[in-house]
Amino acid sequence: MAKDIAEDTASTAVEAPDLEASDAGAPKHGFFIRLYTGTGAFEVIGKRKMWYAISGLIVVVCIVSIALKGFTFGIDFEGGTKVSMPTTGQNGTVTTRQVEDVFTKTLGRDPASVVIVGNGESATVQIRSEALDNQQTEQLRTALFDAFKPKGADGEPSKAAISDSAVSETWGDQITRKALIALAVFLVLAAIYITFRYERYMAISALTTLIFDLVTTAGVYSIVGFEVTPATVIGLLTILGFSLYDTVIVFDKVEENTHGFEHTTRRTFAEQANLAVNQTFMRSINTSLISVLPIVALMVVAVWLLGVGTLMDLALVQLVGVIVGTYSSIFFATPLLVSLRERTDLVRTHTRRVMRRRDASATKADAGDATDQDEAAAVPAEASVGGTPAVGNKPAPGARPARPSSTRAGRPTGKRNTRGR
Repeated sequence: MAKDIAEDTASTAVEAPDLEASDAGAPKHGFFIRLYTGTGAFEVIGKRKMWYAISGLIVVVCIVSIALKGFTFGIDFEGGTKVSMPTTGQNGTVTTRQVEDVFTKTLGRDPASVVIVGNGESATVQIRSEALDNQQTEQLRTALFDAFKPKGADGEPSKAAISDSAVSETWGDQITRKALIALAVFLVLAAIYITFRYERYMAISALTTLIFDLVTTAGVYSIVGFEVTPATVIGLLTILGFSLYDTVIVFDKVEENTHGFEHTTRRTFAEQANLAVNQTFMRSINTSLISVLPIVALMVVAVWLLGVGTLMDLALVQLVGVIVGTYSSIFFATPLLVSLRERTDLVRTHTRRVMRRRDASATKADAGDATDQDEAAAVPAEASVGGTPAVGNKPAPGARPARPSSTRAGRPTGKRNTRGR
């Protein structure tokens, strides 16, 4: 039994070195070396109040923006008419201001939005407005052609270069309802998986993190004014899955580090969780970087090469979601788990045991230092050489060993034992 405990203690020391020893004797490495090795040098859990404050501020700002400003829904959700045409024409390059003026003069009201998608010769101007009837759409196309003379595929001015599409409000309502159903189904399935996979407090923390990611991503769209389209919903479901995956990675390491934590007093539960976060730092960062690279490539293709708005919407929500998901899995999910577990009697009792052990070790160390100092002061003058006293129980450098004055091993000195001769 003692051998098993010793082996367990030794393996724990190899896998996770003592905090005090690492602080006192470990060499000081640079930021990236500590990040790569995951030695527990970054205090995340100990500063969880700060992360709670930052996360709470983010959520409050997002909710206020959603409540007051709302979202910019695309034509697929709200319904309406969209008119597109090339930005290059016989009368020069088209600007959004010029298009807005033509729209207002022709129909007597302002468009919902006018944006330029893409660049160069492939760029197009897209006009979105409330639903227009056939007569109003034809009037707008005629006015745009007369004002800008957009060029067709053959390089000549052509009215056919101006295209239009319409979406009814009924269709928009159906798309909205299906998008909400898809989001609800995802959250239910994620909740079922997490509930069966982890214990209660981990499940609560993971689901709360998903809600945080959802609110934050939606808030960013509301604050910046990004257009919400069906591609946005698809991308949102994708990044929620990514965030859940990243949280599962961290929780797996926390579960591994804290298994049987109550049987040892080396670290508290919070310190074991902080070590787990440090050990998964590089994995989370590498996963995020690998995810961001194709997203950036998709944005480059969507904006500079093809001018496709759907790809841009998909890439944009994924970029925002990856950043939010990486932050929440490290600085929100695990600190929340620790806060919940520290409310239990098991963790509170274990934390007190660890603190008492450290206090006792500190007291013993202080007492040992005081004893060494007293012994050094009580060393007689004969134990010094050339006026240099001995330190503690150790002789001064160069001192000769002192010989006993009266007896040696219980026998008188100066007399030889002749017994047996």
